[in-house]
Amino acid sequence: MPVNKCRVCGNIFYEEPLLRYENMPKAAQYLPDAESLKHEKGVDLEVFQCSGCGLVQLNSDPVPYYREVIRAAGVSEAMKEFHVKQFDGFVQNLSIKGRKVIEIGCGRGEYLSLIEKSGVDAYGLEYSEDSVKHCLENGLKVSKGFIENSKDKLNYAPFDAFIMLNYLEHLPDPNETLRGIYQNLIDGAVGLIEVPNFDMDLRDGLFYNFVFDHLFYFTQDSLKTTLTSNGFDIIDCNEIWHNNIISCSVKKKIKLDISHVINNKVKIQKEIEEYLSLFKNNNVAIWGASHQAFTVISSLNITAKIKYVIDSSVFKQGRYTPATHIPIVAPGALNGDPVAAIIVMAAGYSDEVVRIIRREFDKHINVAILRQTGLEII
Repeated sequence: MPVNKCRVCGNIFYEEPLLRYENMPKAAQYLPDAESLKHEKGVDLEVFQCSGCGLVQLNSDPVPYYREVIRAAGVSEAMKEFHVKQFDGFVQNLSIKGRKVIEIGCGRGEYLSLIEKSGVDAYGLEYSEDSVKHCLENGLKVSKGFIENSKDKLNYAPFDAFIMLNYLEHLPDPNETLRGIYQNLIDGAVGLIEVPNFDMDLRDGLFYNFVFDHLFYFTQDSLKTTLTSNGFDIIDCNEIWHNNIISCSVKKKIKLDISHVINNKVKIQKEIEEYLSLFKNNNVAIWGASHQAFTVISSLNITAKIKYVIDSSVFKQGRYTPATHIPIVAPGALNGDPVAAIIVMAAGYSDEVVRIIRREFDKHINVAILRQTGLEII
C-alpha cells in the first residue's frame, strides 16, 4: 500500500510528488537472469516530501531484502583505504580504542574486518544467513538479526559505540531501528552513521540517484533531525567520499542530572519552614498568584501555614490556588485582615512588590523574597 505520511515525524506528505518516474527498476539487487526476463517488468516510482520535517522519501513499500546489506563497494581498494583511515580517526578522536563496537548491517564483513583492525572489540549484526556464515568463517563476531523495534536486545550488548554505513536509507521504520540501537548502548556511547548525500543530488541536479531500494533521501539537515529526535546529539556532520556520502558522528543523549534542582528544593524548603516557624496562627501571606507560587505551596506542603495569597491582577482575586485552595485576595486585604509576614514570590517583579508594601502598607511588616538561590529576608 502506498505510504501517505512521513515515516519519521508522522506528518503528511505534500499532496503532489516531487518526482514521478515510470517503468523504473523495482530493485537494484538480485538482478533478473535470462530466464526471468519474460516476467520482469518495470514499476512507477514516486518521490514525496514531508510537509512537517521536510524529509524526502518514497511512498512505496521497501524492497523484500531491505534487512540485508549487499555491498558492491566492498571490492574497491580505494574505498577500503579510505575507511581504514576513517575508522582509525573515529576510534582515536572519540577515545574508544579497546571498547566494544557493533556494526549494524555488516553484510559479509567487508568493513567490519577493517573496524576490528582499528583497535576495537568489533561485533556485527546482519540479517542474511549466508553473509553471517561467511563472517563467522572468517573469524568475525557476527550475530544474525535485525532491529525490528526499540525493545530488541542484541547479543553482547551494551556497546560503547556503533557504526551504520549506507543502511538507514533502506529501512521502513528508522525511528524503531535508531531507538533499538540507543537501548543497546552504554550512556555516552558514540556512533558513526552514513547515508547517500541528497544535498549533492540537489546541488548538481542528479536525477538518476532515485531507486526503490532507498526509501529515504537525506540532506544533512533532515539526517540531523532524524538522529536528534531519536536520542542522539550530533558531534559533527560532513560530506565525504567525493561528496557522495553524508557522514555523521553522534553521541547518545543521556538523562539530565537534576540533582542541583532537587538539592535547591531541599535548601529552600528548610529556609521557608524556618521562616514560617517564626510566626504563629497561620499569619503569613504569599504575594504572587503565579505558577511558581502554586508549585512552592504544593511541593513544600505549606498550605496550612499560609493565610492567603495576594495578587494585583483583578481576574485572579476572589479565586483560589489550584490543588491547595488558599484564597487569592487583593493587596488591600493587608489593611482589613493584616498578617505578620509576607513572602514575595513574584519573580522579576519581586523588588517592585517590596517597594509597594513599604510604601502603601505597614512599614514594619516582615517581608522576605524567594530568590532563585533561596529565601532573602528583607
